[in-house]
This record gives sequence, C-alpha cells and structure tokens, in this order.
Amino acid sequence: MRPVLVLTHAPHEGPGRIVPGLDAPVQVRTVLDLAEPRLPALDALSGVVVMGGPMDADDDRGHPGLAAERRLLAAAVDADVPVLGVCLGMQLLGLALGARLRRRSGTEIGFAPVDVVADDPVLGALGSRPTVLHWHADSVDLPVGATLLASTPATPVQAFRAGSALGLQFHPELDAGMLDLWLTTPDMTADLDPDEVEAIRTAGATHLPTLVPAAEKAFATFGESVRARG
Repeated sequence: MRPVLVLTHAPHEGPGRIVPGLDAPVQVRTVLDLAEPRLPALDALSGVVVMGGPMDADDDRGHPGLAAERRLLAAAVDADVPVLGVCLGMQLLGLALGARLRRRSGTEIGFAPVDVVADDPVLGALGSRPTVLHWHADSVDLPVGATLLASTPATPVQAFRAGSALGLQFHPELDAGMLDLWLTTPDMTADLDPDEVEAIRTAGATHLPTLVPAAEKAFATFGESVRARG
C-alpha cells in the first residue's frame, strides 16, 4: 500500500491519534524551511495529512517550504487524493484553494465547543456540538465551492470540506499524553499564565475521555478513504 504523507511544522505538533486511524504506512516530513523541497509525487501516496504549527500560513519569506505544501495540497484536491489539514494545515489548504488568510483574527486557546453545521462522514463522528481543543490566532475564509462544516463565534470557519479534503481548525488529534507535552512546551505556553495552563489541563481531564474515542472513529473513517485509494 502507498504511504500517507504527514507534513509537520513543529516537533511537538505531530499527528497524534490520526496515525492509528489510518491503518496505513506513514511518511513524516518537515519541509517548511526548505526553499525547494522534494515532495513525493501524488501517485506515490494514498493520502496527505498536514499538521499545525506556530507560523503564518502565508509566511513564505520566513518559511519557503510552505509554498510547496500549498501546491501539493491544491494538486491533491484536483487529483481526488484524501487530505486532512489540521489548524495551520487547514489554513494552508484554504490558501491552496484560493481563500484568504486572516492573521490575528481571534485567539482561541483551550477547550470549548464548536457548532457542527453540516453533515460529513469524518467530522460527524465527533457529534453535533463537540467540545474540542482550540489553539490558534489566525483563521481562513471558506474557499469558493467548499462546504462549511463547523463554526464558532470567534472563528466562523472551524471546519470545511472541499472534495477529497477536510480542514479542521481545532485539534482532535491530541490525547492526554500529547496535551501534557504541549502544556510543558515553552513555545506553546509562553503567552499563558500558570492559571490558564492549569485550566486547560483540568478541562482536558474532563473532555478528553469522551473526545479521544470519538476522534479515533473520525480518523478511522478518514483512513477508509486512504485505504480505498490503496
């Protein structure tokens, strides 16, 4: 079976619970600082997963590899390759499909609900108003022709579907261990005071026991489309 390409942008922002749901070989790459990264051809891949990171999705001067990621995402949608973009990954997907990035449009950090506004086979596993982990300041508009799937007052586009591609602004990939890693990583908590960190930790203990099994079902459904491509 062809591998799934997983693009990461920070050591602590890996794919987490996404990988077990894929049930497929995985190739993890970090190319954001390479001016001309050599990415696999789409016919060599069964899917593409793009994870989060602290940089702006259009910061090609600071991170020239982002342009190659966006080109790959646009081509993957055109070729009907299964794509999952999370947080920065969703913003890159949106830009690849012609949408506008909105820098510092509204910071959301911590556990809070999203309103699911349309049916989707992957996102639907989370329920109609799941409480999920948010960790972003930028957002992206809805690409032309895409279906809005989820929203919050601060971030109107929390999830969208564009053909074979699903974008999620929030972070269902975390389990308790990965959340602990984030909360002990200075780059993640530099702008939070200790009370805010502890509040996120407490909320994680409350919500992750429900969220993680639901997210695993969602990722398994995405994995079905990956395995169908073979």
